Amino acid sequence: MKRSYVPVALLLVVLMLNIICTQYMVHQYFYENYTNTIIAAVINVILFPVAFVIYKKGVNVND
Repeated sequence: MKRSYVPVALLLVVLMLNIICTQYMVHQYFYENYTNTIIAAVINVILFPVAFVIYKKGVNVND
């Protein structure tokens, strides 16, 4: 059975977006821009289920 690397690439993209949002959130919190901090935190919370769905659809655990 041939492996597909598309789900792995998508998970890497989601991970990179998560890191970027976390860094942005910390930066905005440091400069007391709390609205932007909350927006970045919400984006981080949304990215987790997206990564979970990509993992469940793309990675077959029974292989």
